[in-house]
Amino acid sequence: MKILRYIKSNQKVKVFAFFVLFWFEQLHAQLLPYIVKPNSLKEDTFMKIKILDTKEVHFKKKNHVPFNELSGLAYKGKKLFAVGDKGVLYTMQLQIKANKITKVKLLDAQRLKDTEGKRLKKKYRDSEGLAFVKGQLAISFEGKHRVDLYTLDAVKLKSVMIHKDLKNKKAYQGKNKGLESVAYNEKYGFVTAPERPLKNEPMHTIYAQHKTWKFQAKGAITGLEFRSKNKLLVLLRDFNYFTRERIITLVELDLRKSSQNIKQIAQFDSSQGWKIDNFEGITKIKKNRFLMVSDDNDSVFQKTLFVLFEIMD
Repeated sequence: MKILRYIKSNQKVKVFAFFVLFWFEQLHAQLLPYIVKPNSLKEDTFMKIKILDTKEVHFKKKNHVPFNELSGLAYKGKKLFAVGDKGVLYTMQLQIKANKITKVKLLDAQRLKDTEGKRLKKKYRDSEGLAFVKGQLAISFEGKHRVDLYTLDAVKLKSVMIHKDLKNKKAYQGKNKGLESVAYNEKYGFVTAPERPLKNEPMHTIYAQHKTWKFQAKGAITGLEFRSKNKLLVLLRDFNYFTRERIITLVELDLRKSSQNIKQIAQFDSSQGWKIDNFEGITKIKKNRFLMVSDDNDSVFQKTLFVLFEIMD
């Protein structure tokens, strides 16, 4: 009887150990399934988009650099680049099959460096926006509001000329309300925007070096990406600290028009069941298909989410 009790007890221990190890592996897995849409929404299509896939992403440290606070994305040739808020450039391999994110491999993580190869000082390293530019990366910053051009190995090449209105640091609503995003194409060059409108501006403004576009929308600008030659996607975030309600909005601007140039693509409201987080980055994967990322704010209560979606015309 003692032997039987020991065997039964041992089996329980084995089963318990198995589930502990399984759960531990799941917590440290690179990709975890995640349902971002409300339970009441049975279709994947919502407003003008179709949600293709959502994954929660985890990585262990790379080069002693933690994987967190992703705020900008850029995609080129199956490589996905991202910047973190504390001056970090991540390089990943992204694999998509049958409209699903099947693999994300962290290839490298590097601290941003100046032109002399030295790590950026704290007041210079609040990297927020990212865009791929002819084999290089444009990165926008808050605090010391600017756009700089970097190598794919995280070394600064030069500063980018920005609109004259963005050069006055006193014009911003705060150090943390700076150039949260950047995008680029051949026709318009570099375009960027402060998270909140400048003090003397009643509405949001997108800035190229010598041209601006104004529009009215709820929230703070967190991401920019060209959809086509003349159409720019703008990602906006709104958060109510009292109700904890979070709203993520995606709009499209037609840069050929000076007015009536805005079209809403989608709006996700947590009060309506959307399981959204702090989305701050967006990049184009291919025609009409895009990837969004959320900034986990280095908090155990938030997540790094990748959302793959298609804009339906």
